Amino acid sequence: MNRQQKHVTDLGAVLSAILLLFSGCATVRTETNQLKAEVVQPAPDAGFIENPDRQRKRADLPFQKVWVKPGFDASAYKELVVAPVNTQYMLEMDWLHQLSSANLLQDVKKDIEDLAQYFRSQVIKAFKQDPNHRFQLLEFANQHRFPALRLELALIEIDPSQPALHAAGWLIPGGGTAAGVVNQRRAAFEGRLRDMQTGEVVATFADRDMQDAGPVDLTRLTWYGPAKGIMDRWAKQFVQIANRKPGEMVTDETPFTLRPF
Repeated sequence: MNRQQKHVTDLGAVLSAILLLFSGCATVRTETNQLKAEVVQPAPDAGFIENPDRQRKRADLPFQKVWVKPGFDASAYKELVVAPVNTQYMLEMDWLHQLSSANLLQDVKKDIEDLAQYFRSQVIKAFKQDPNHRFQLLEFANQHRFPALRLELALIEIDPSQPALHAAGWLIPGGGTAAGVVNQRRAAFEGRLRDMQTGEVVATFADRDMQDAGPVDLTRLTWYGPAKGIMDRWAKQFVQIANRKPGEMVTDETPFTLRPF
């Protein structure tokens, strides 16, 4: 075989491998619901939701745990308040308390507060950009003139990626600070909807999700980078659920593509 023939053969092999790779990615995407159910286990109950044992997985909703008060009619509500996101359960994460210095701990606590504000702002943005204008967004609870709901969210988990911790100098080779962290790029929240008129909780929900594990994450040098993509997805899902018709399913997007590149 001459050099030109060998070059054509090698090129054909590379193209075949690429086609197989993309075919595999497509298969992953079409089976995303099953894949998430198998790979991403629900987070343990953190305590933000009372009576978490009454929550169940619903096939028509993308979240792992859901409870809706019997007889609750979401269509009766026209206004929505998005409360500041609770972070007290995030501050109880084990890896957070393994950080080697008070300065690092303070930096991470500040990051957590910034993430809570980001999550809230993305939810508000998603509802404001909703072309259906399902809810009138209110800044303060006492502004409501029509039946209103209050969306209350709590971040309960964000797993940092180990490469980011290494790059930031947080991990000591051979052990040390947060060395037990599993590089899974997960985040989890708990949430509840409250009737503004009665103060009654009419629905609760919780979810844990995972972000893409592509090498692009290795360049972000922030332990929380993947979490923002997960929060963006949740914000979009809140709007989809608010707009869904009776019997309509809201499915989860691909949580990750398992890309090797």
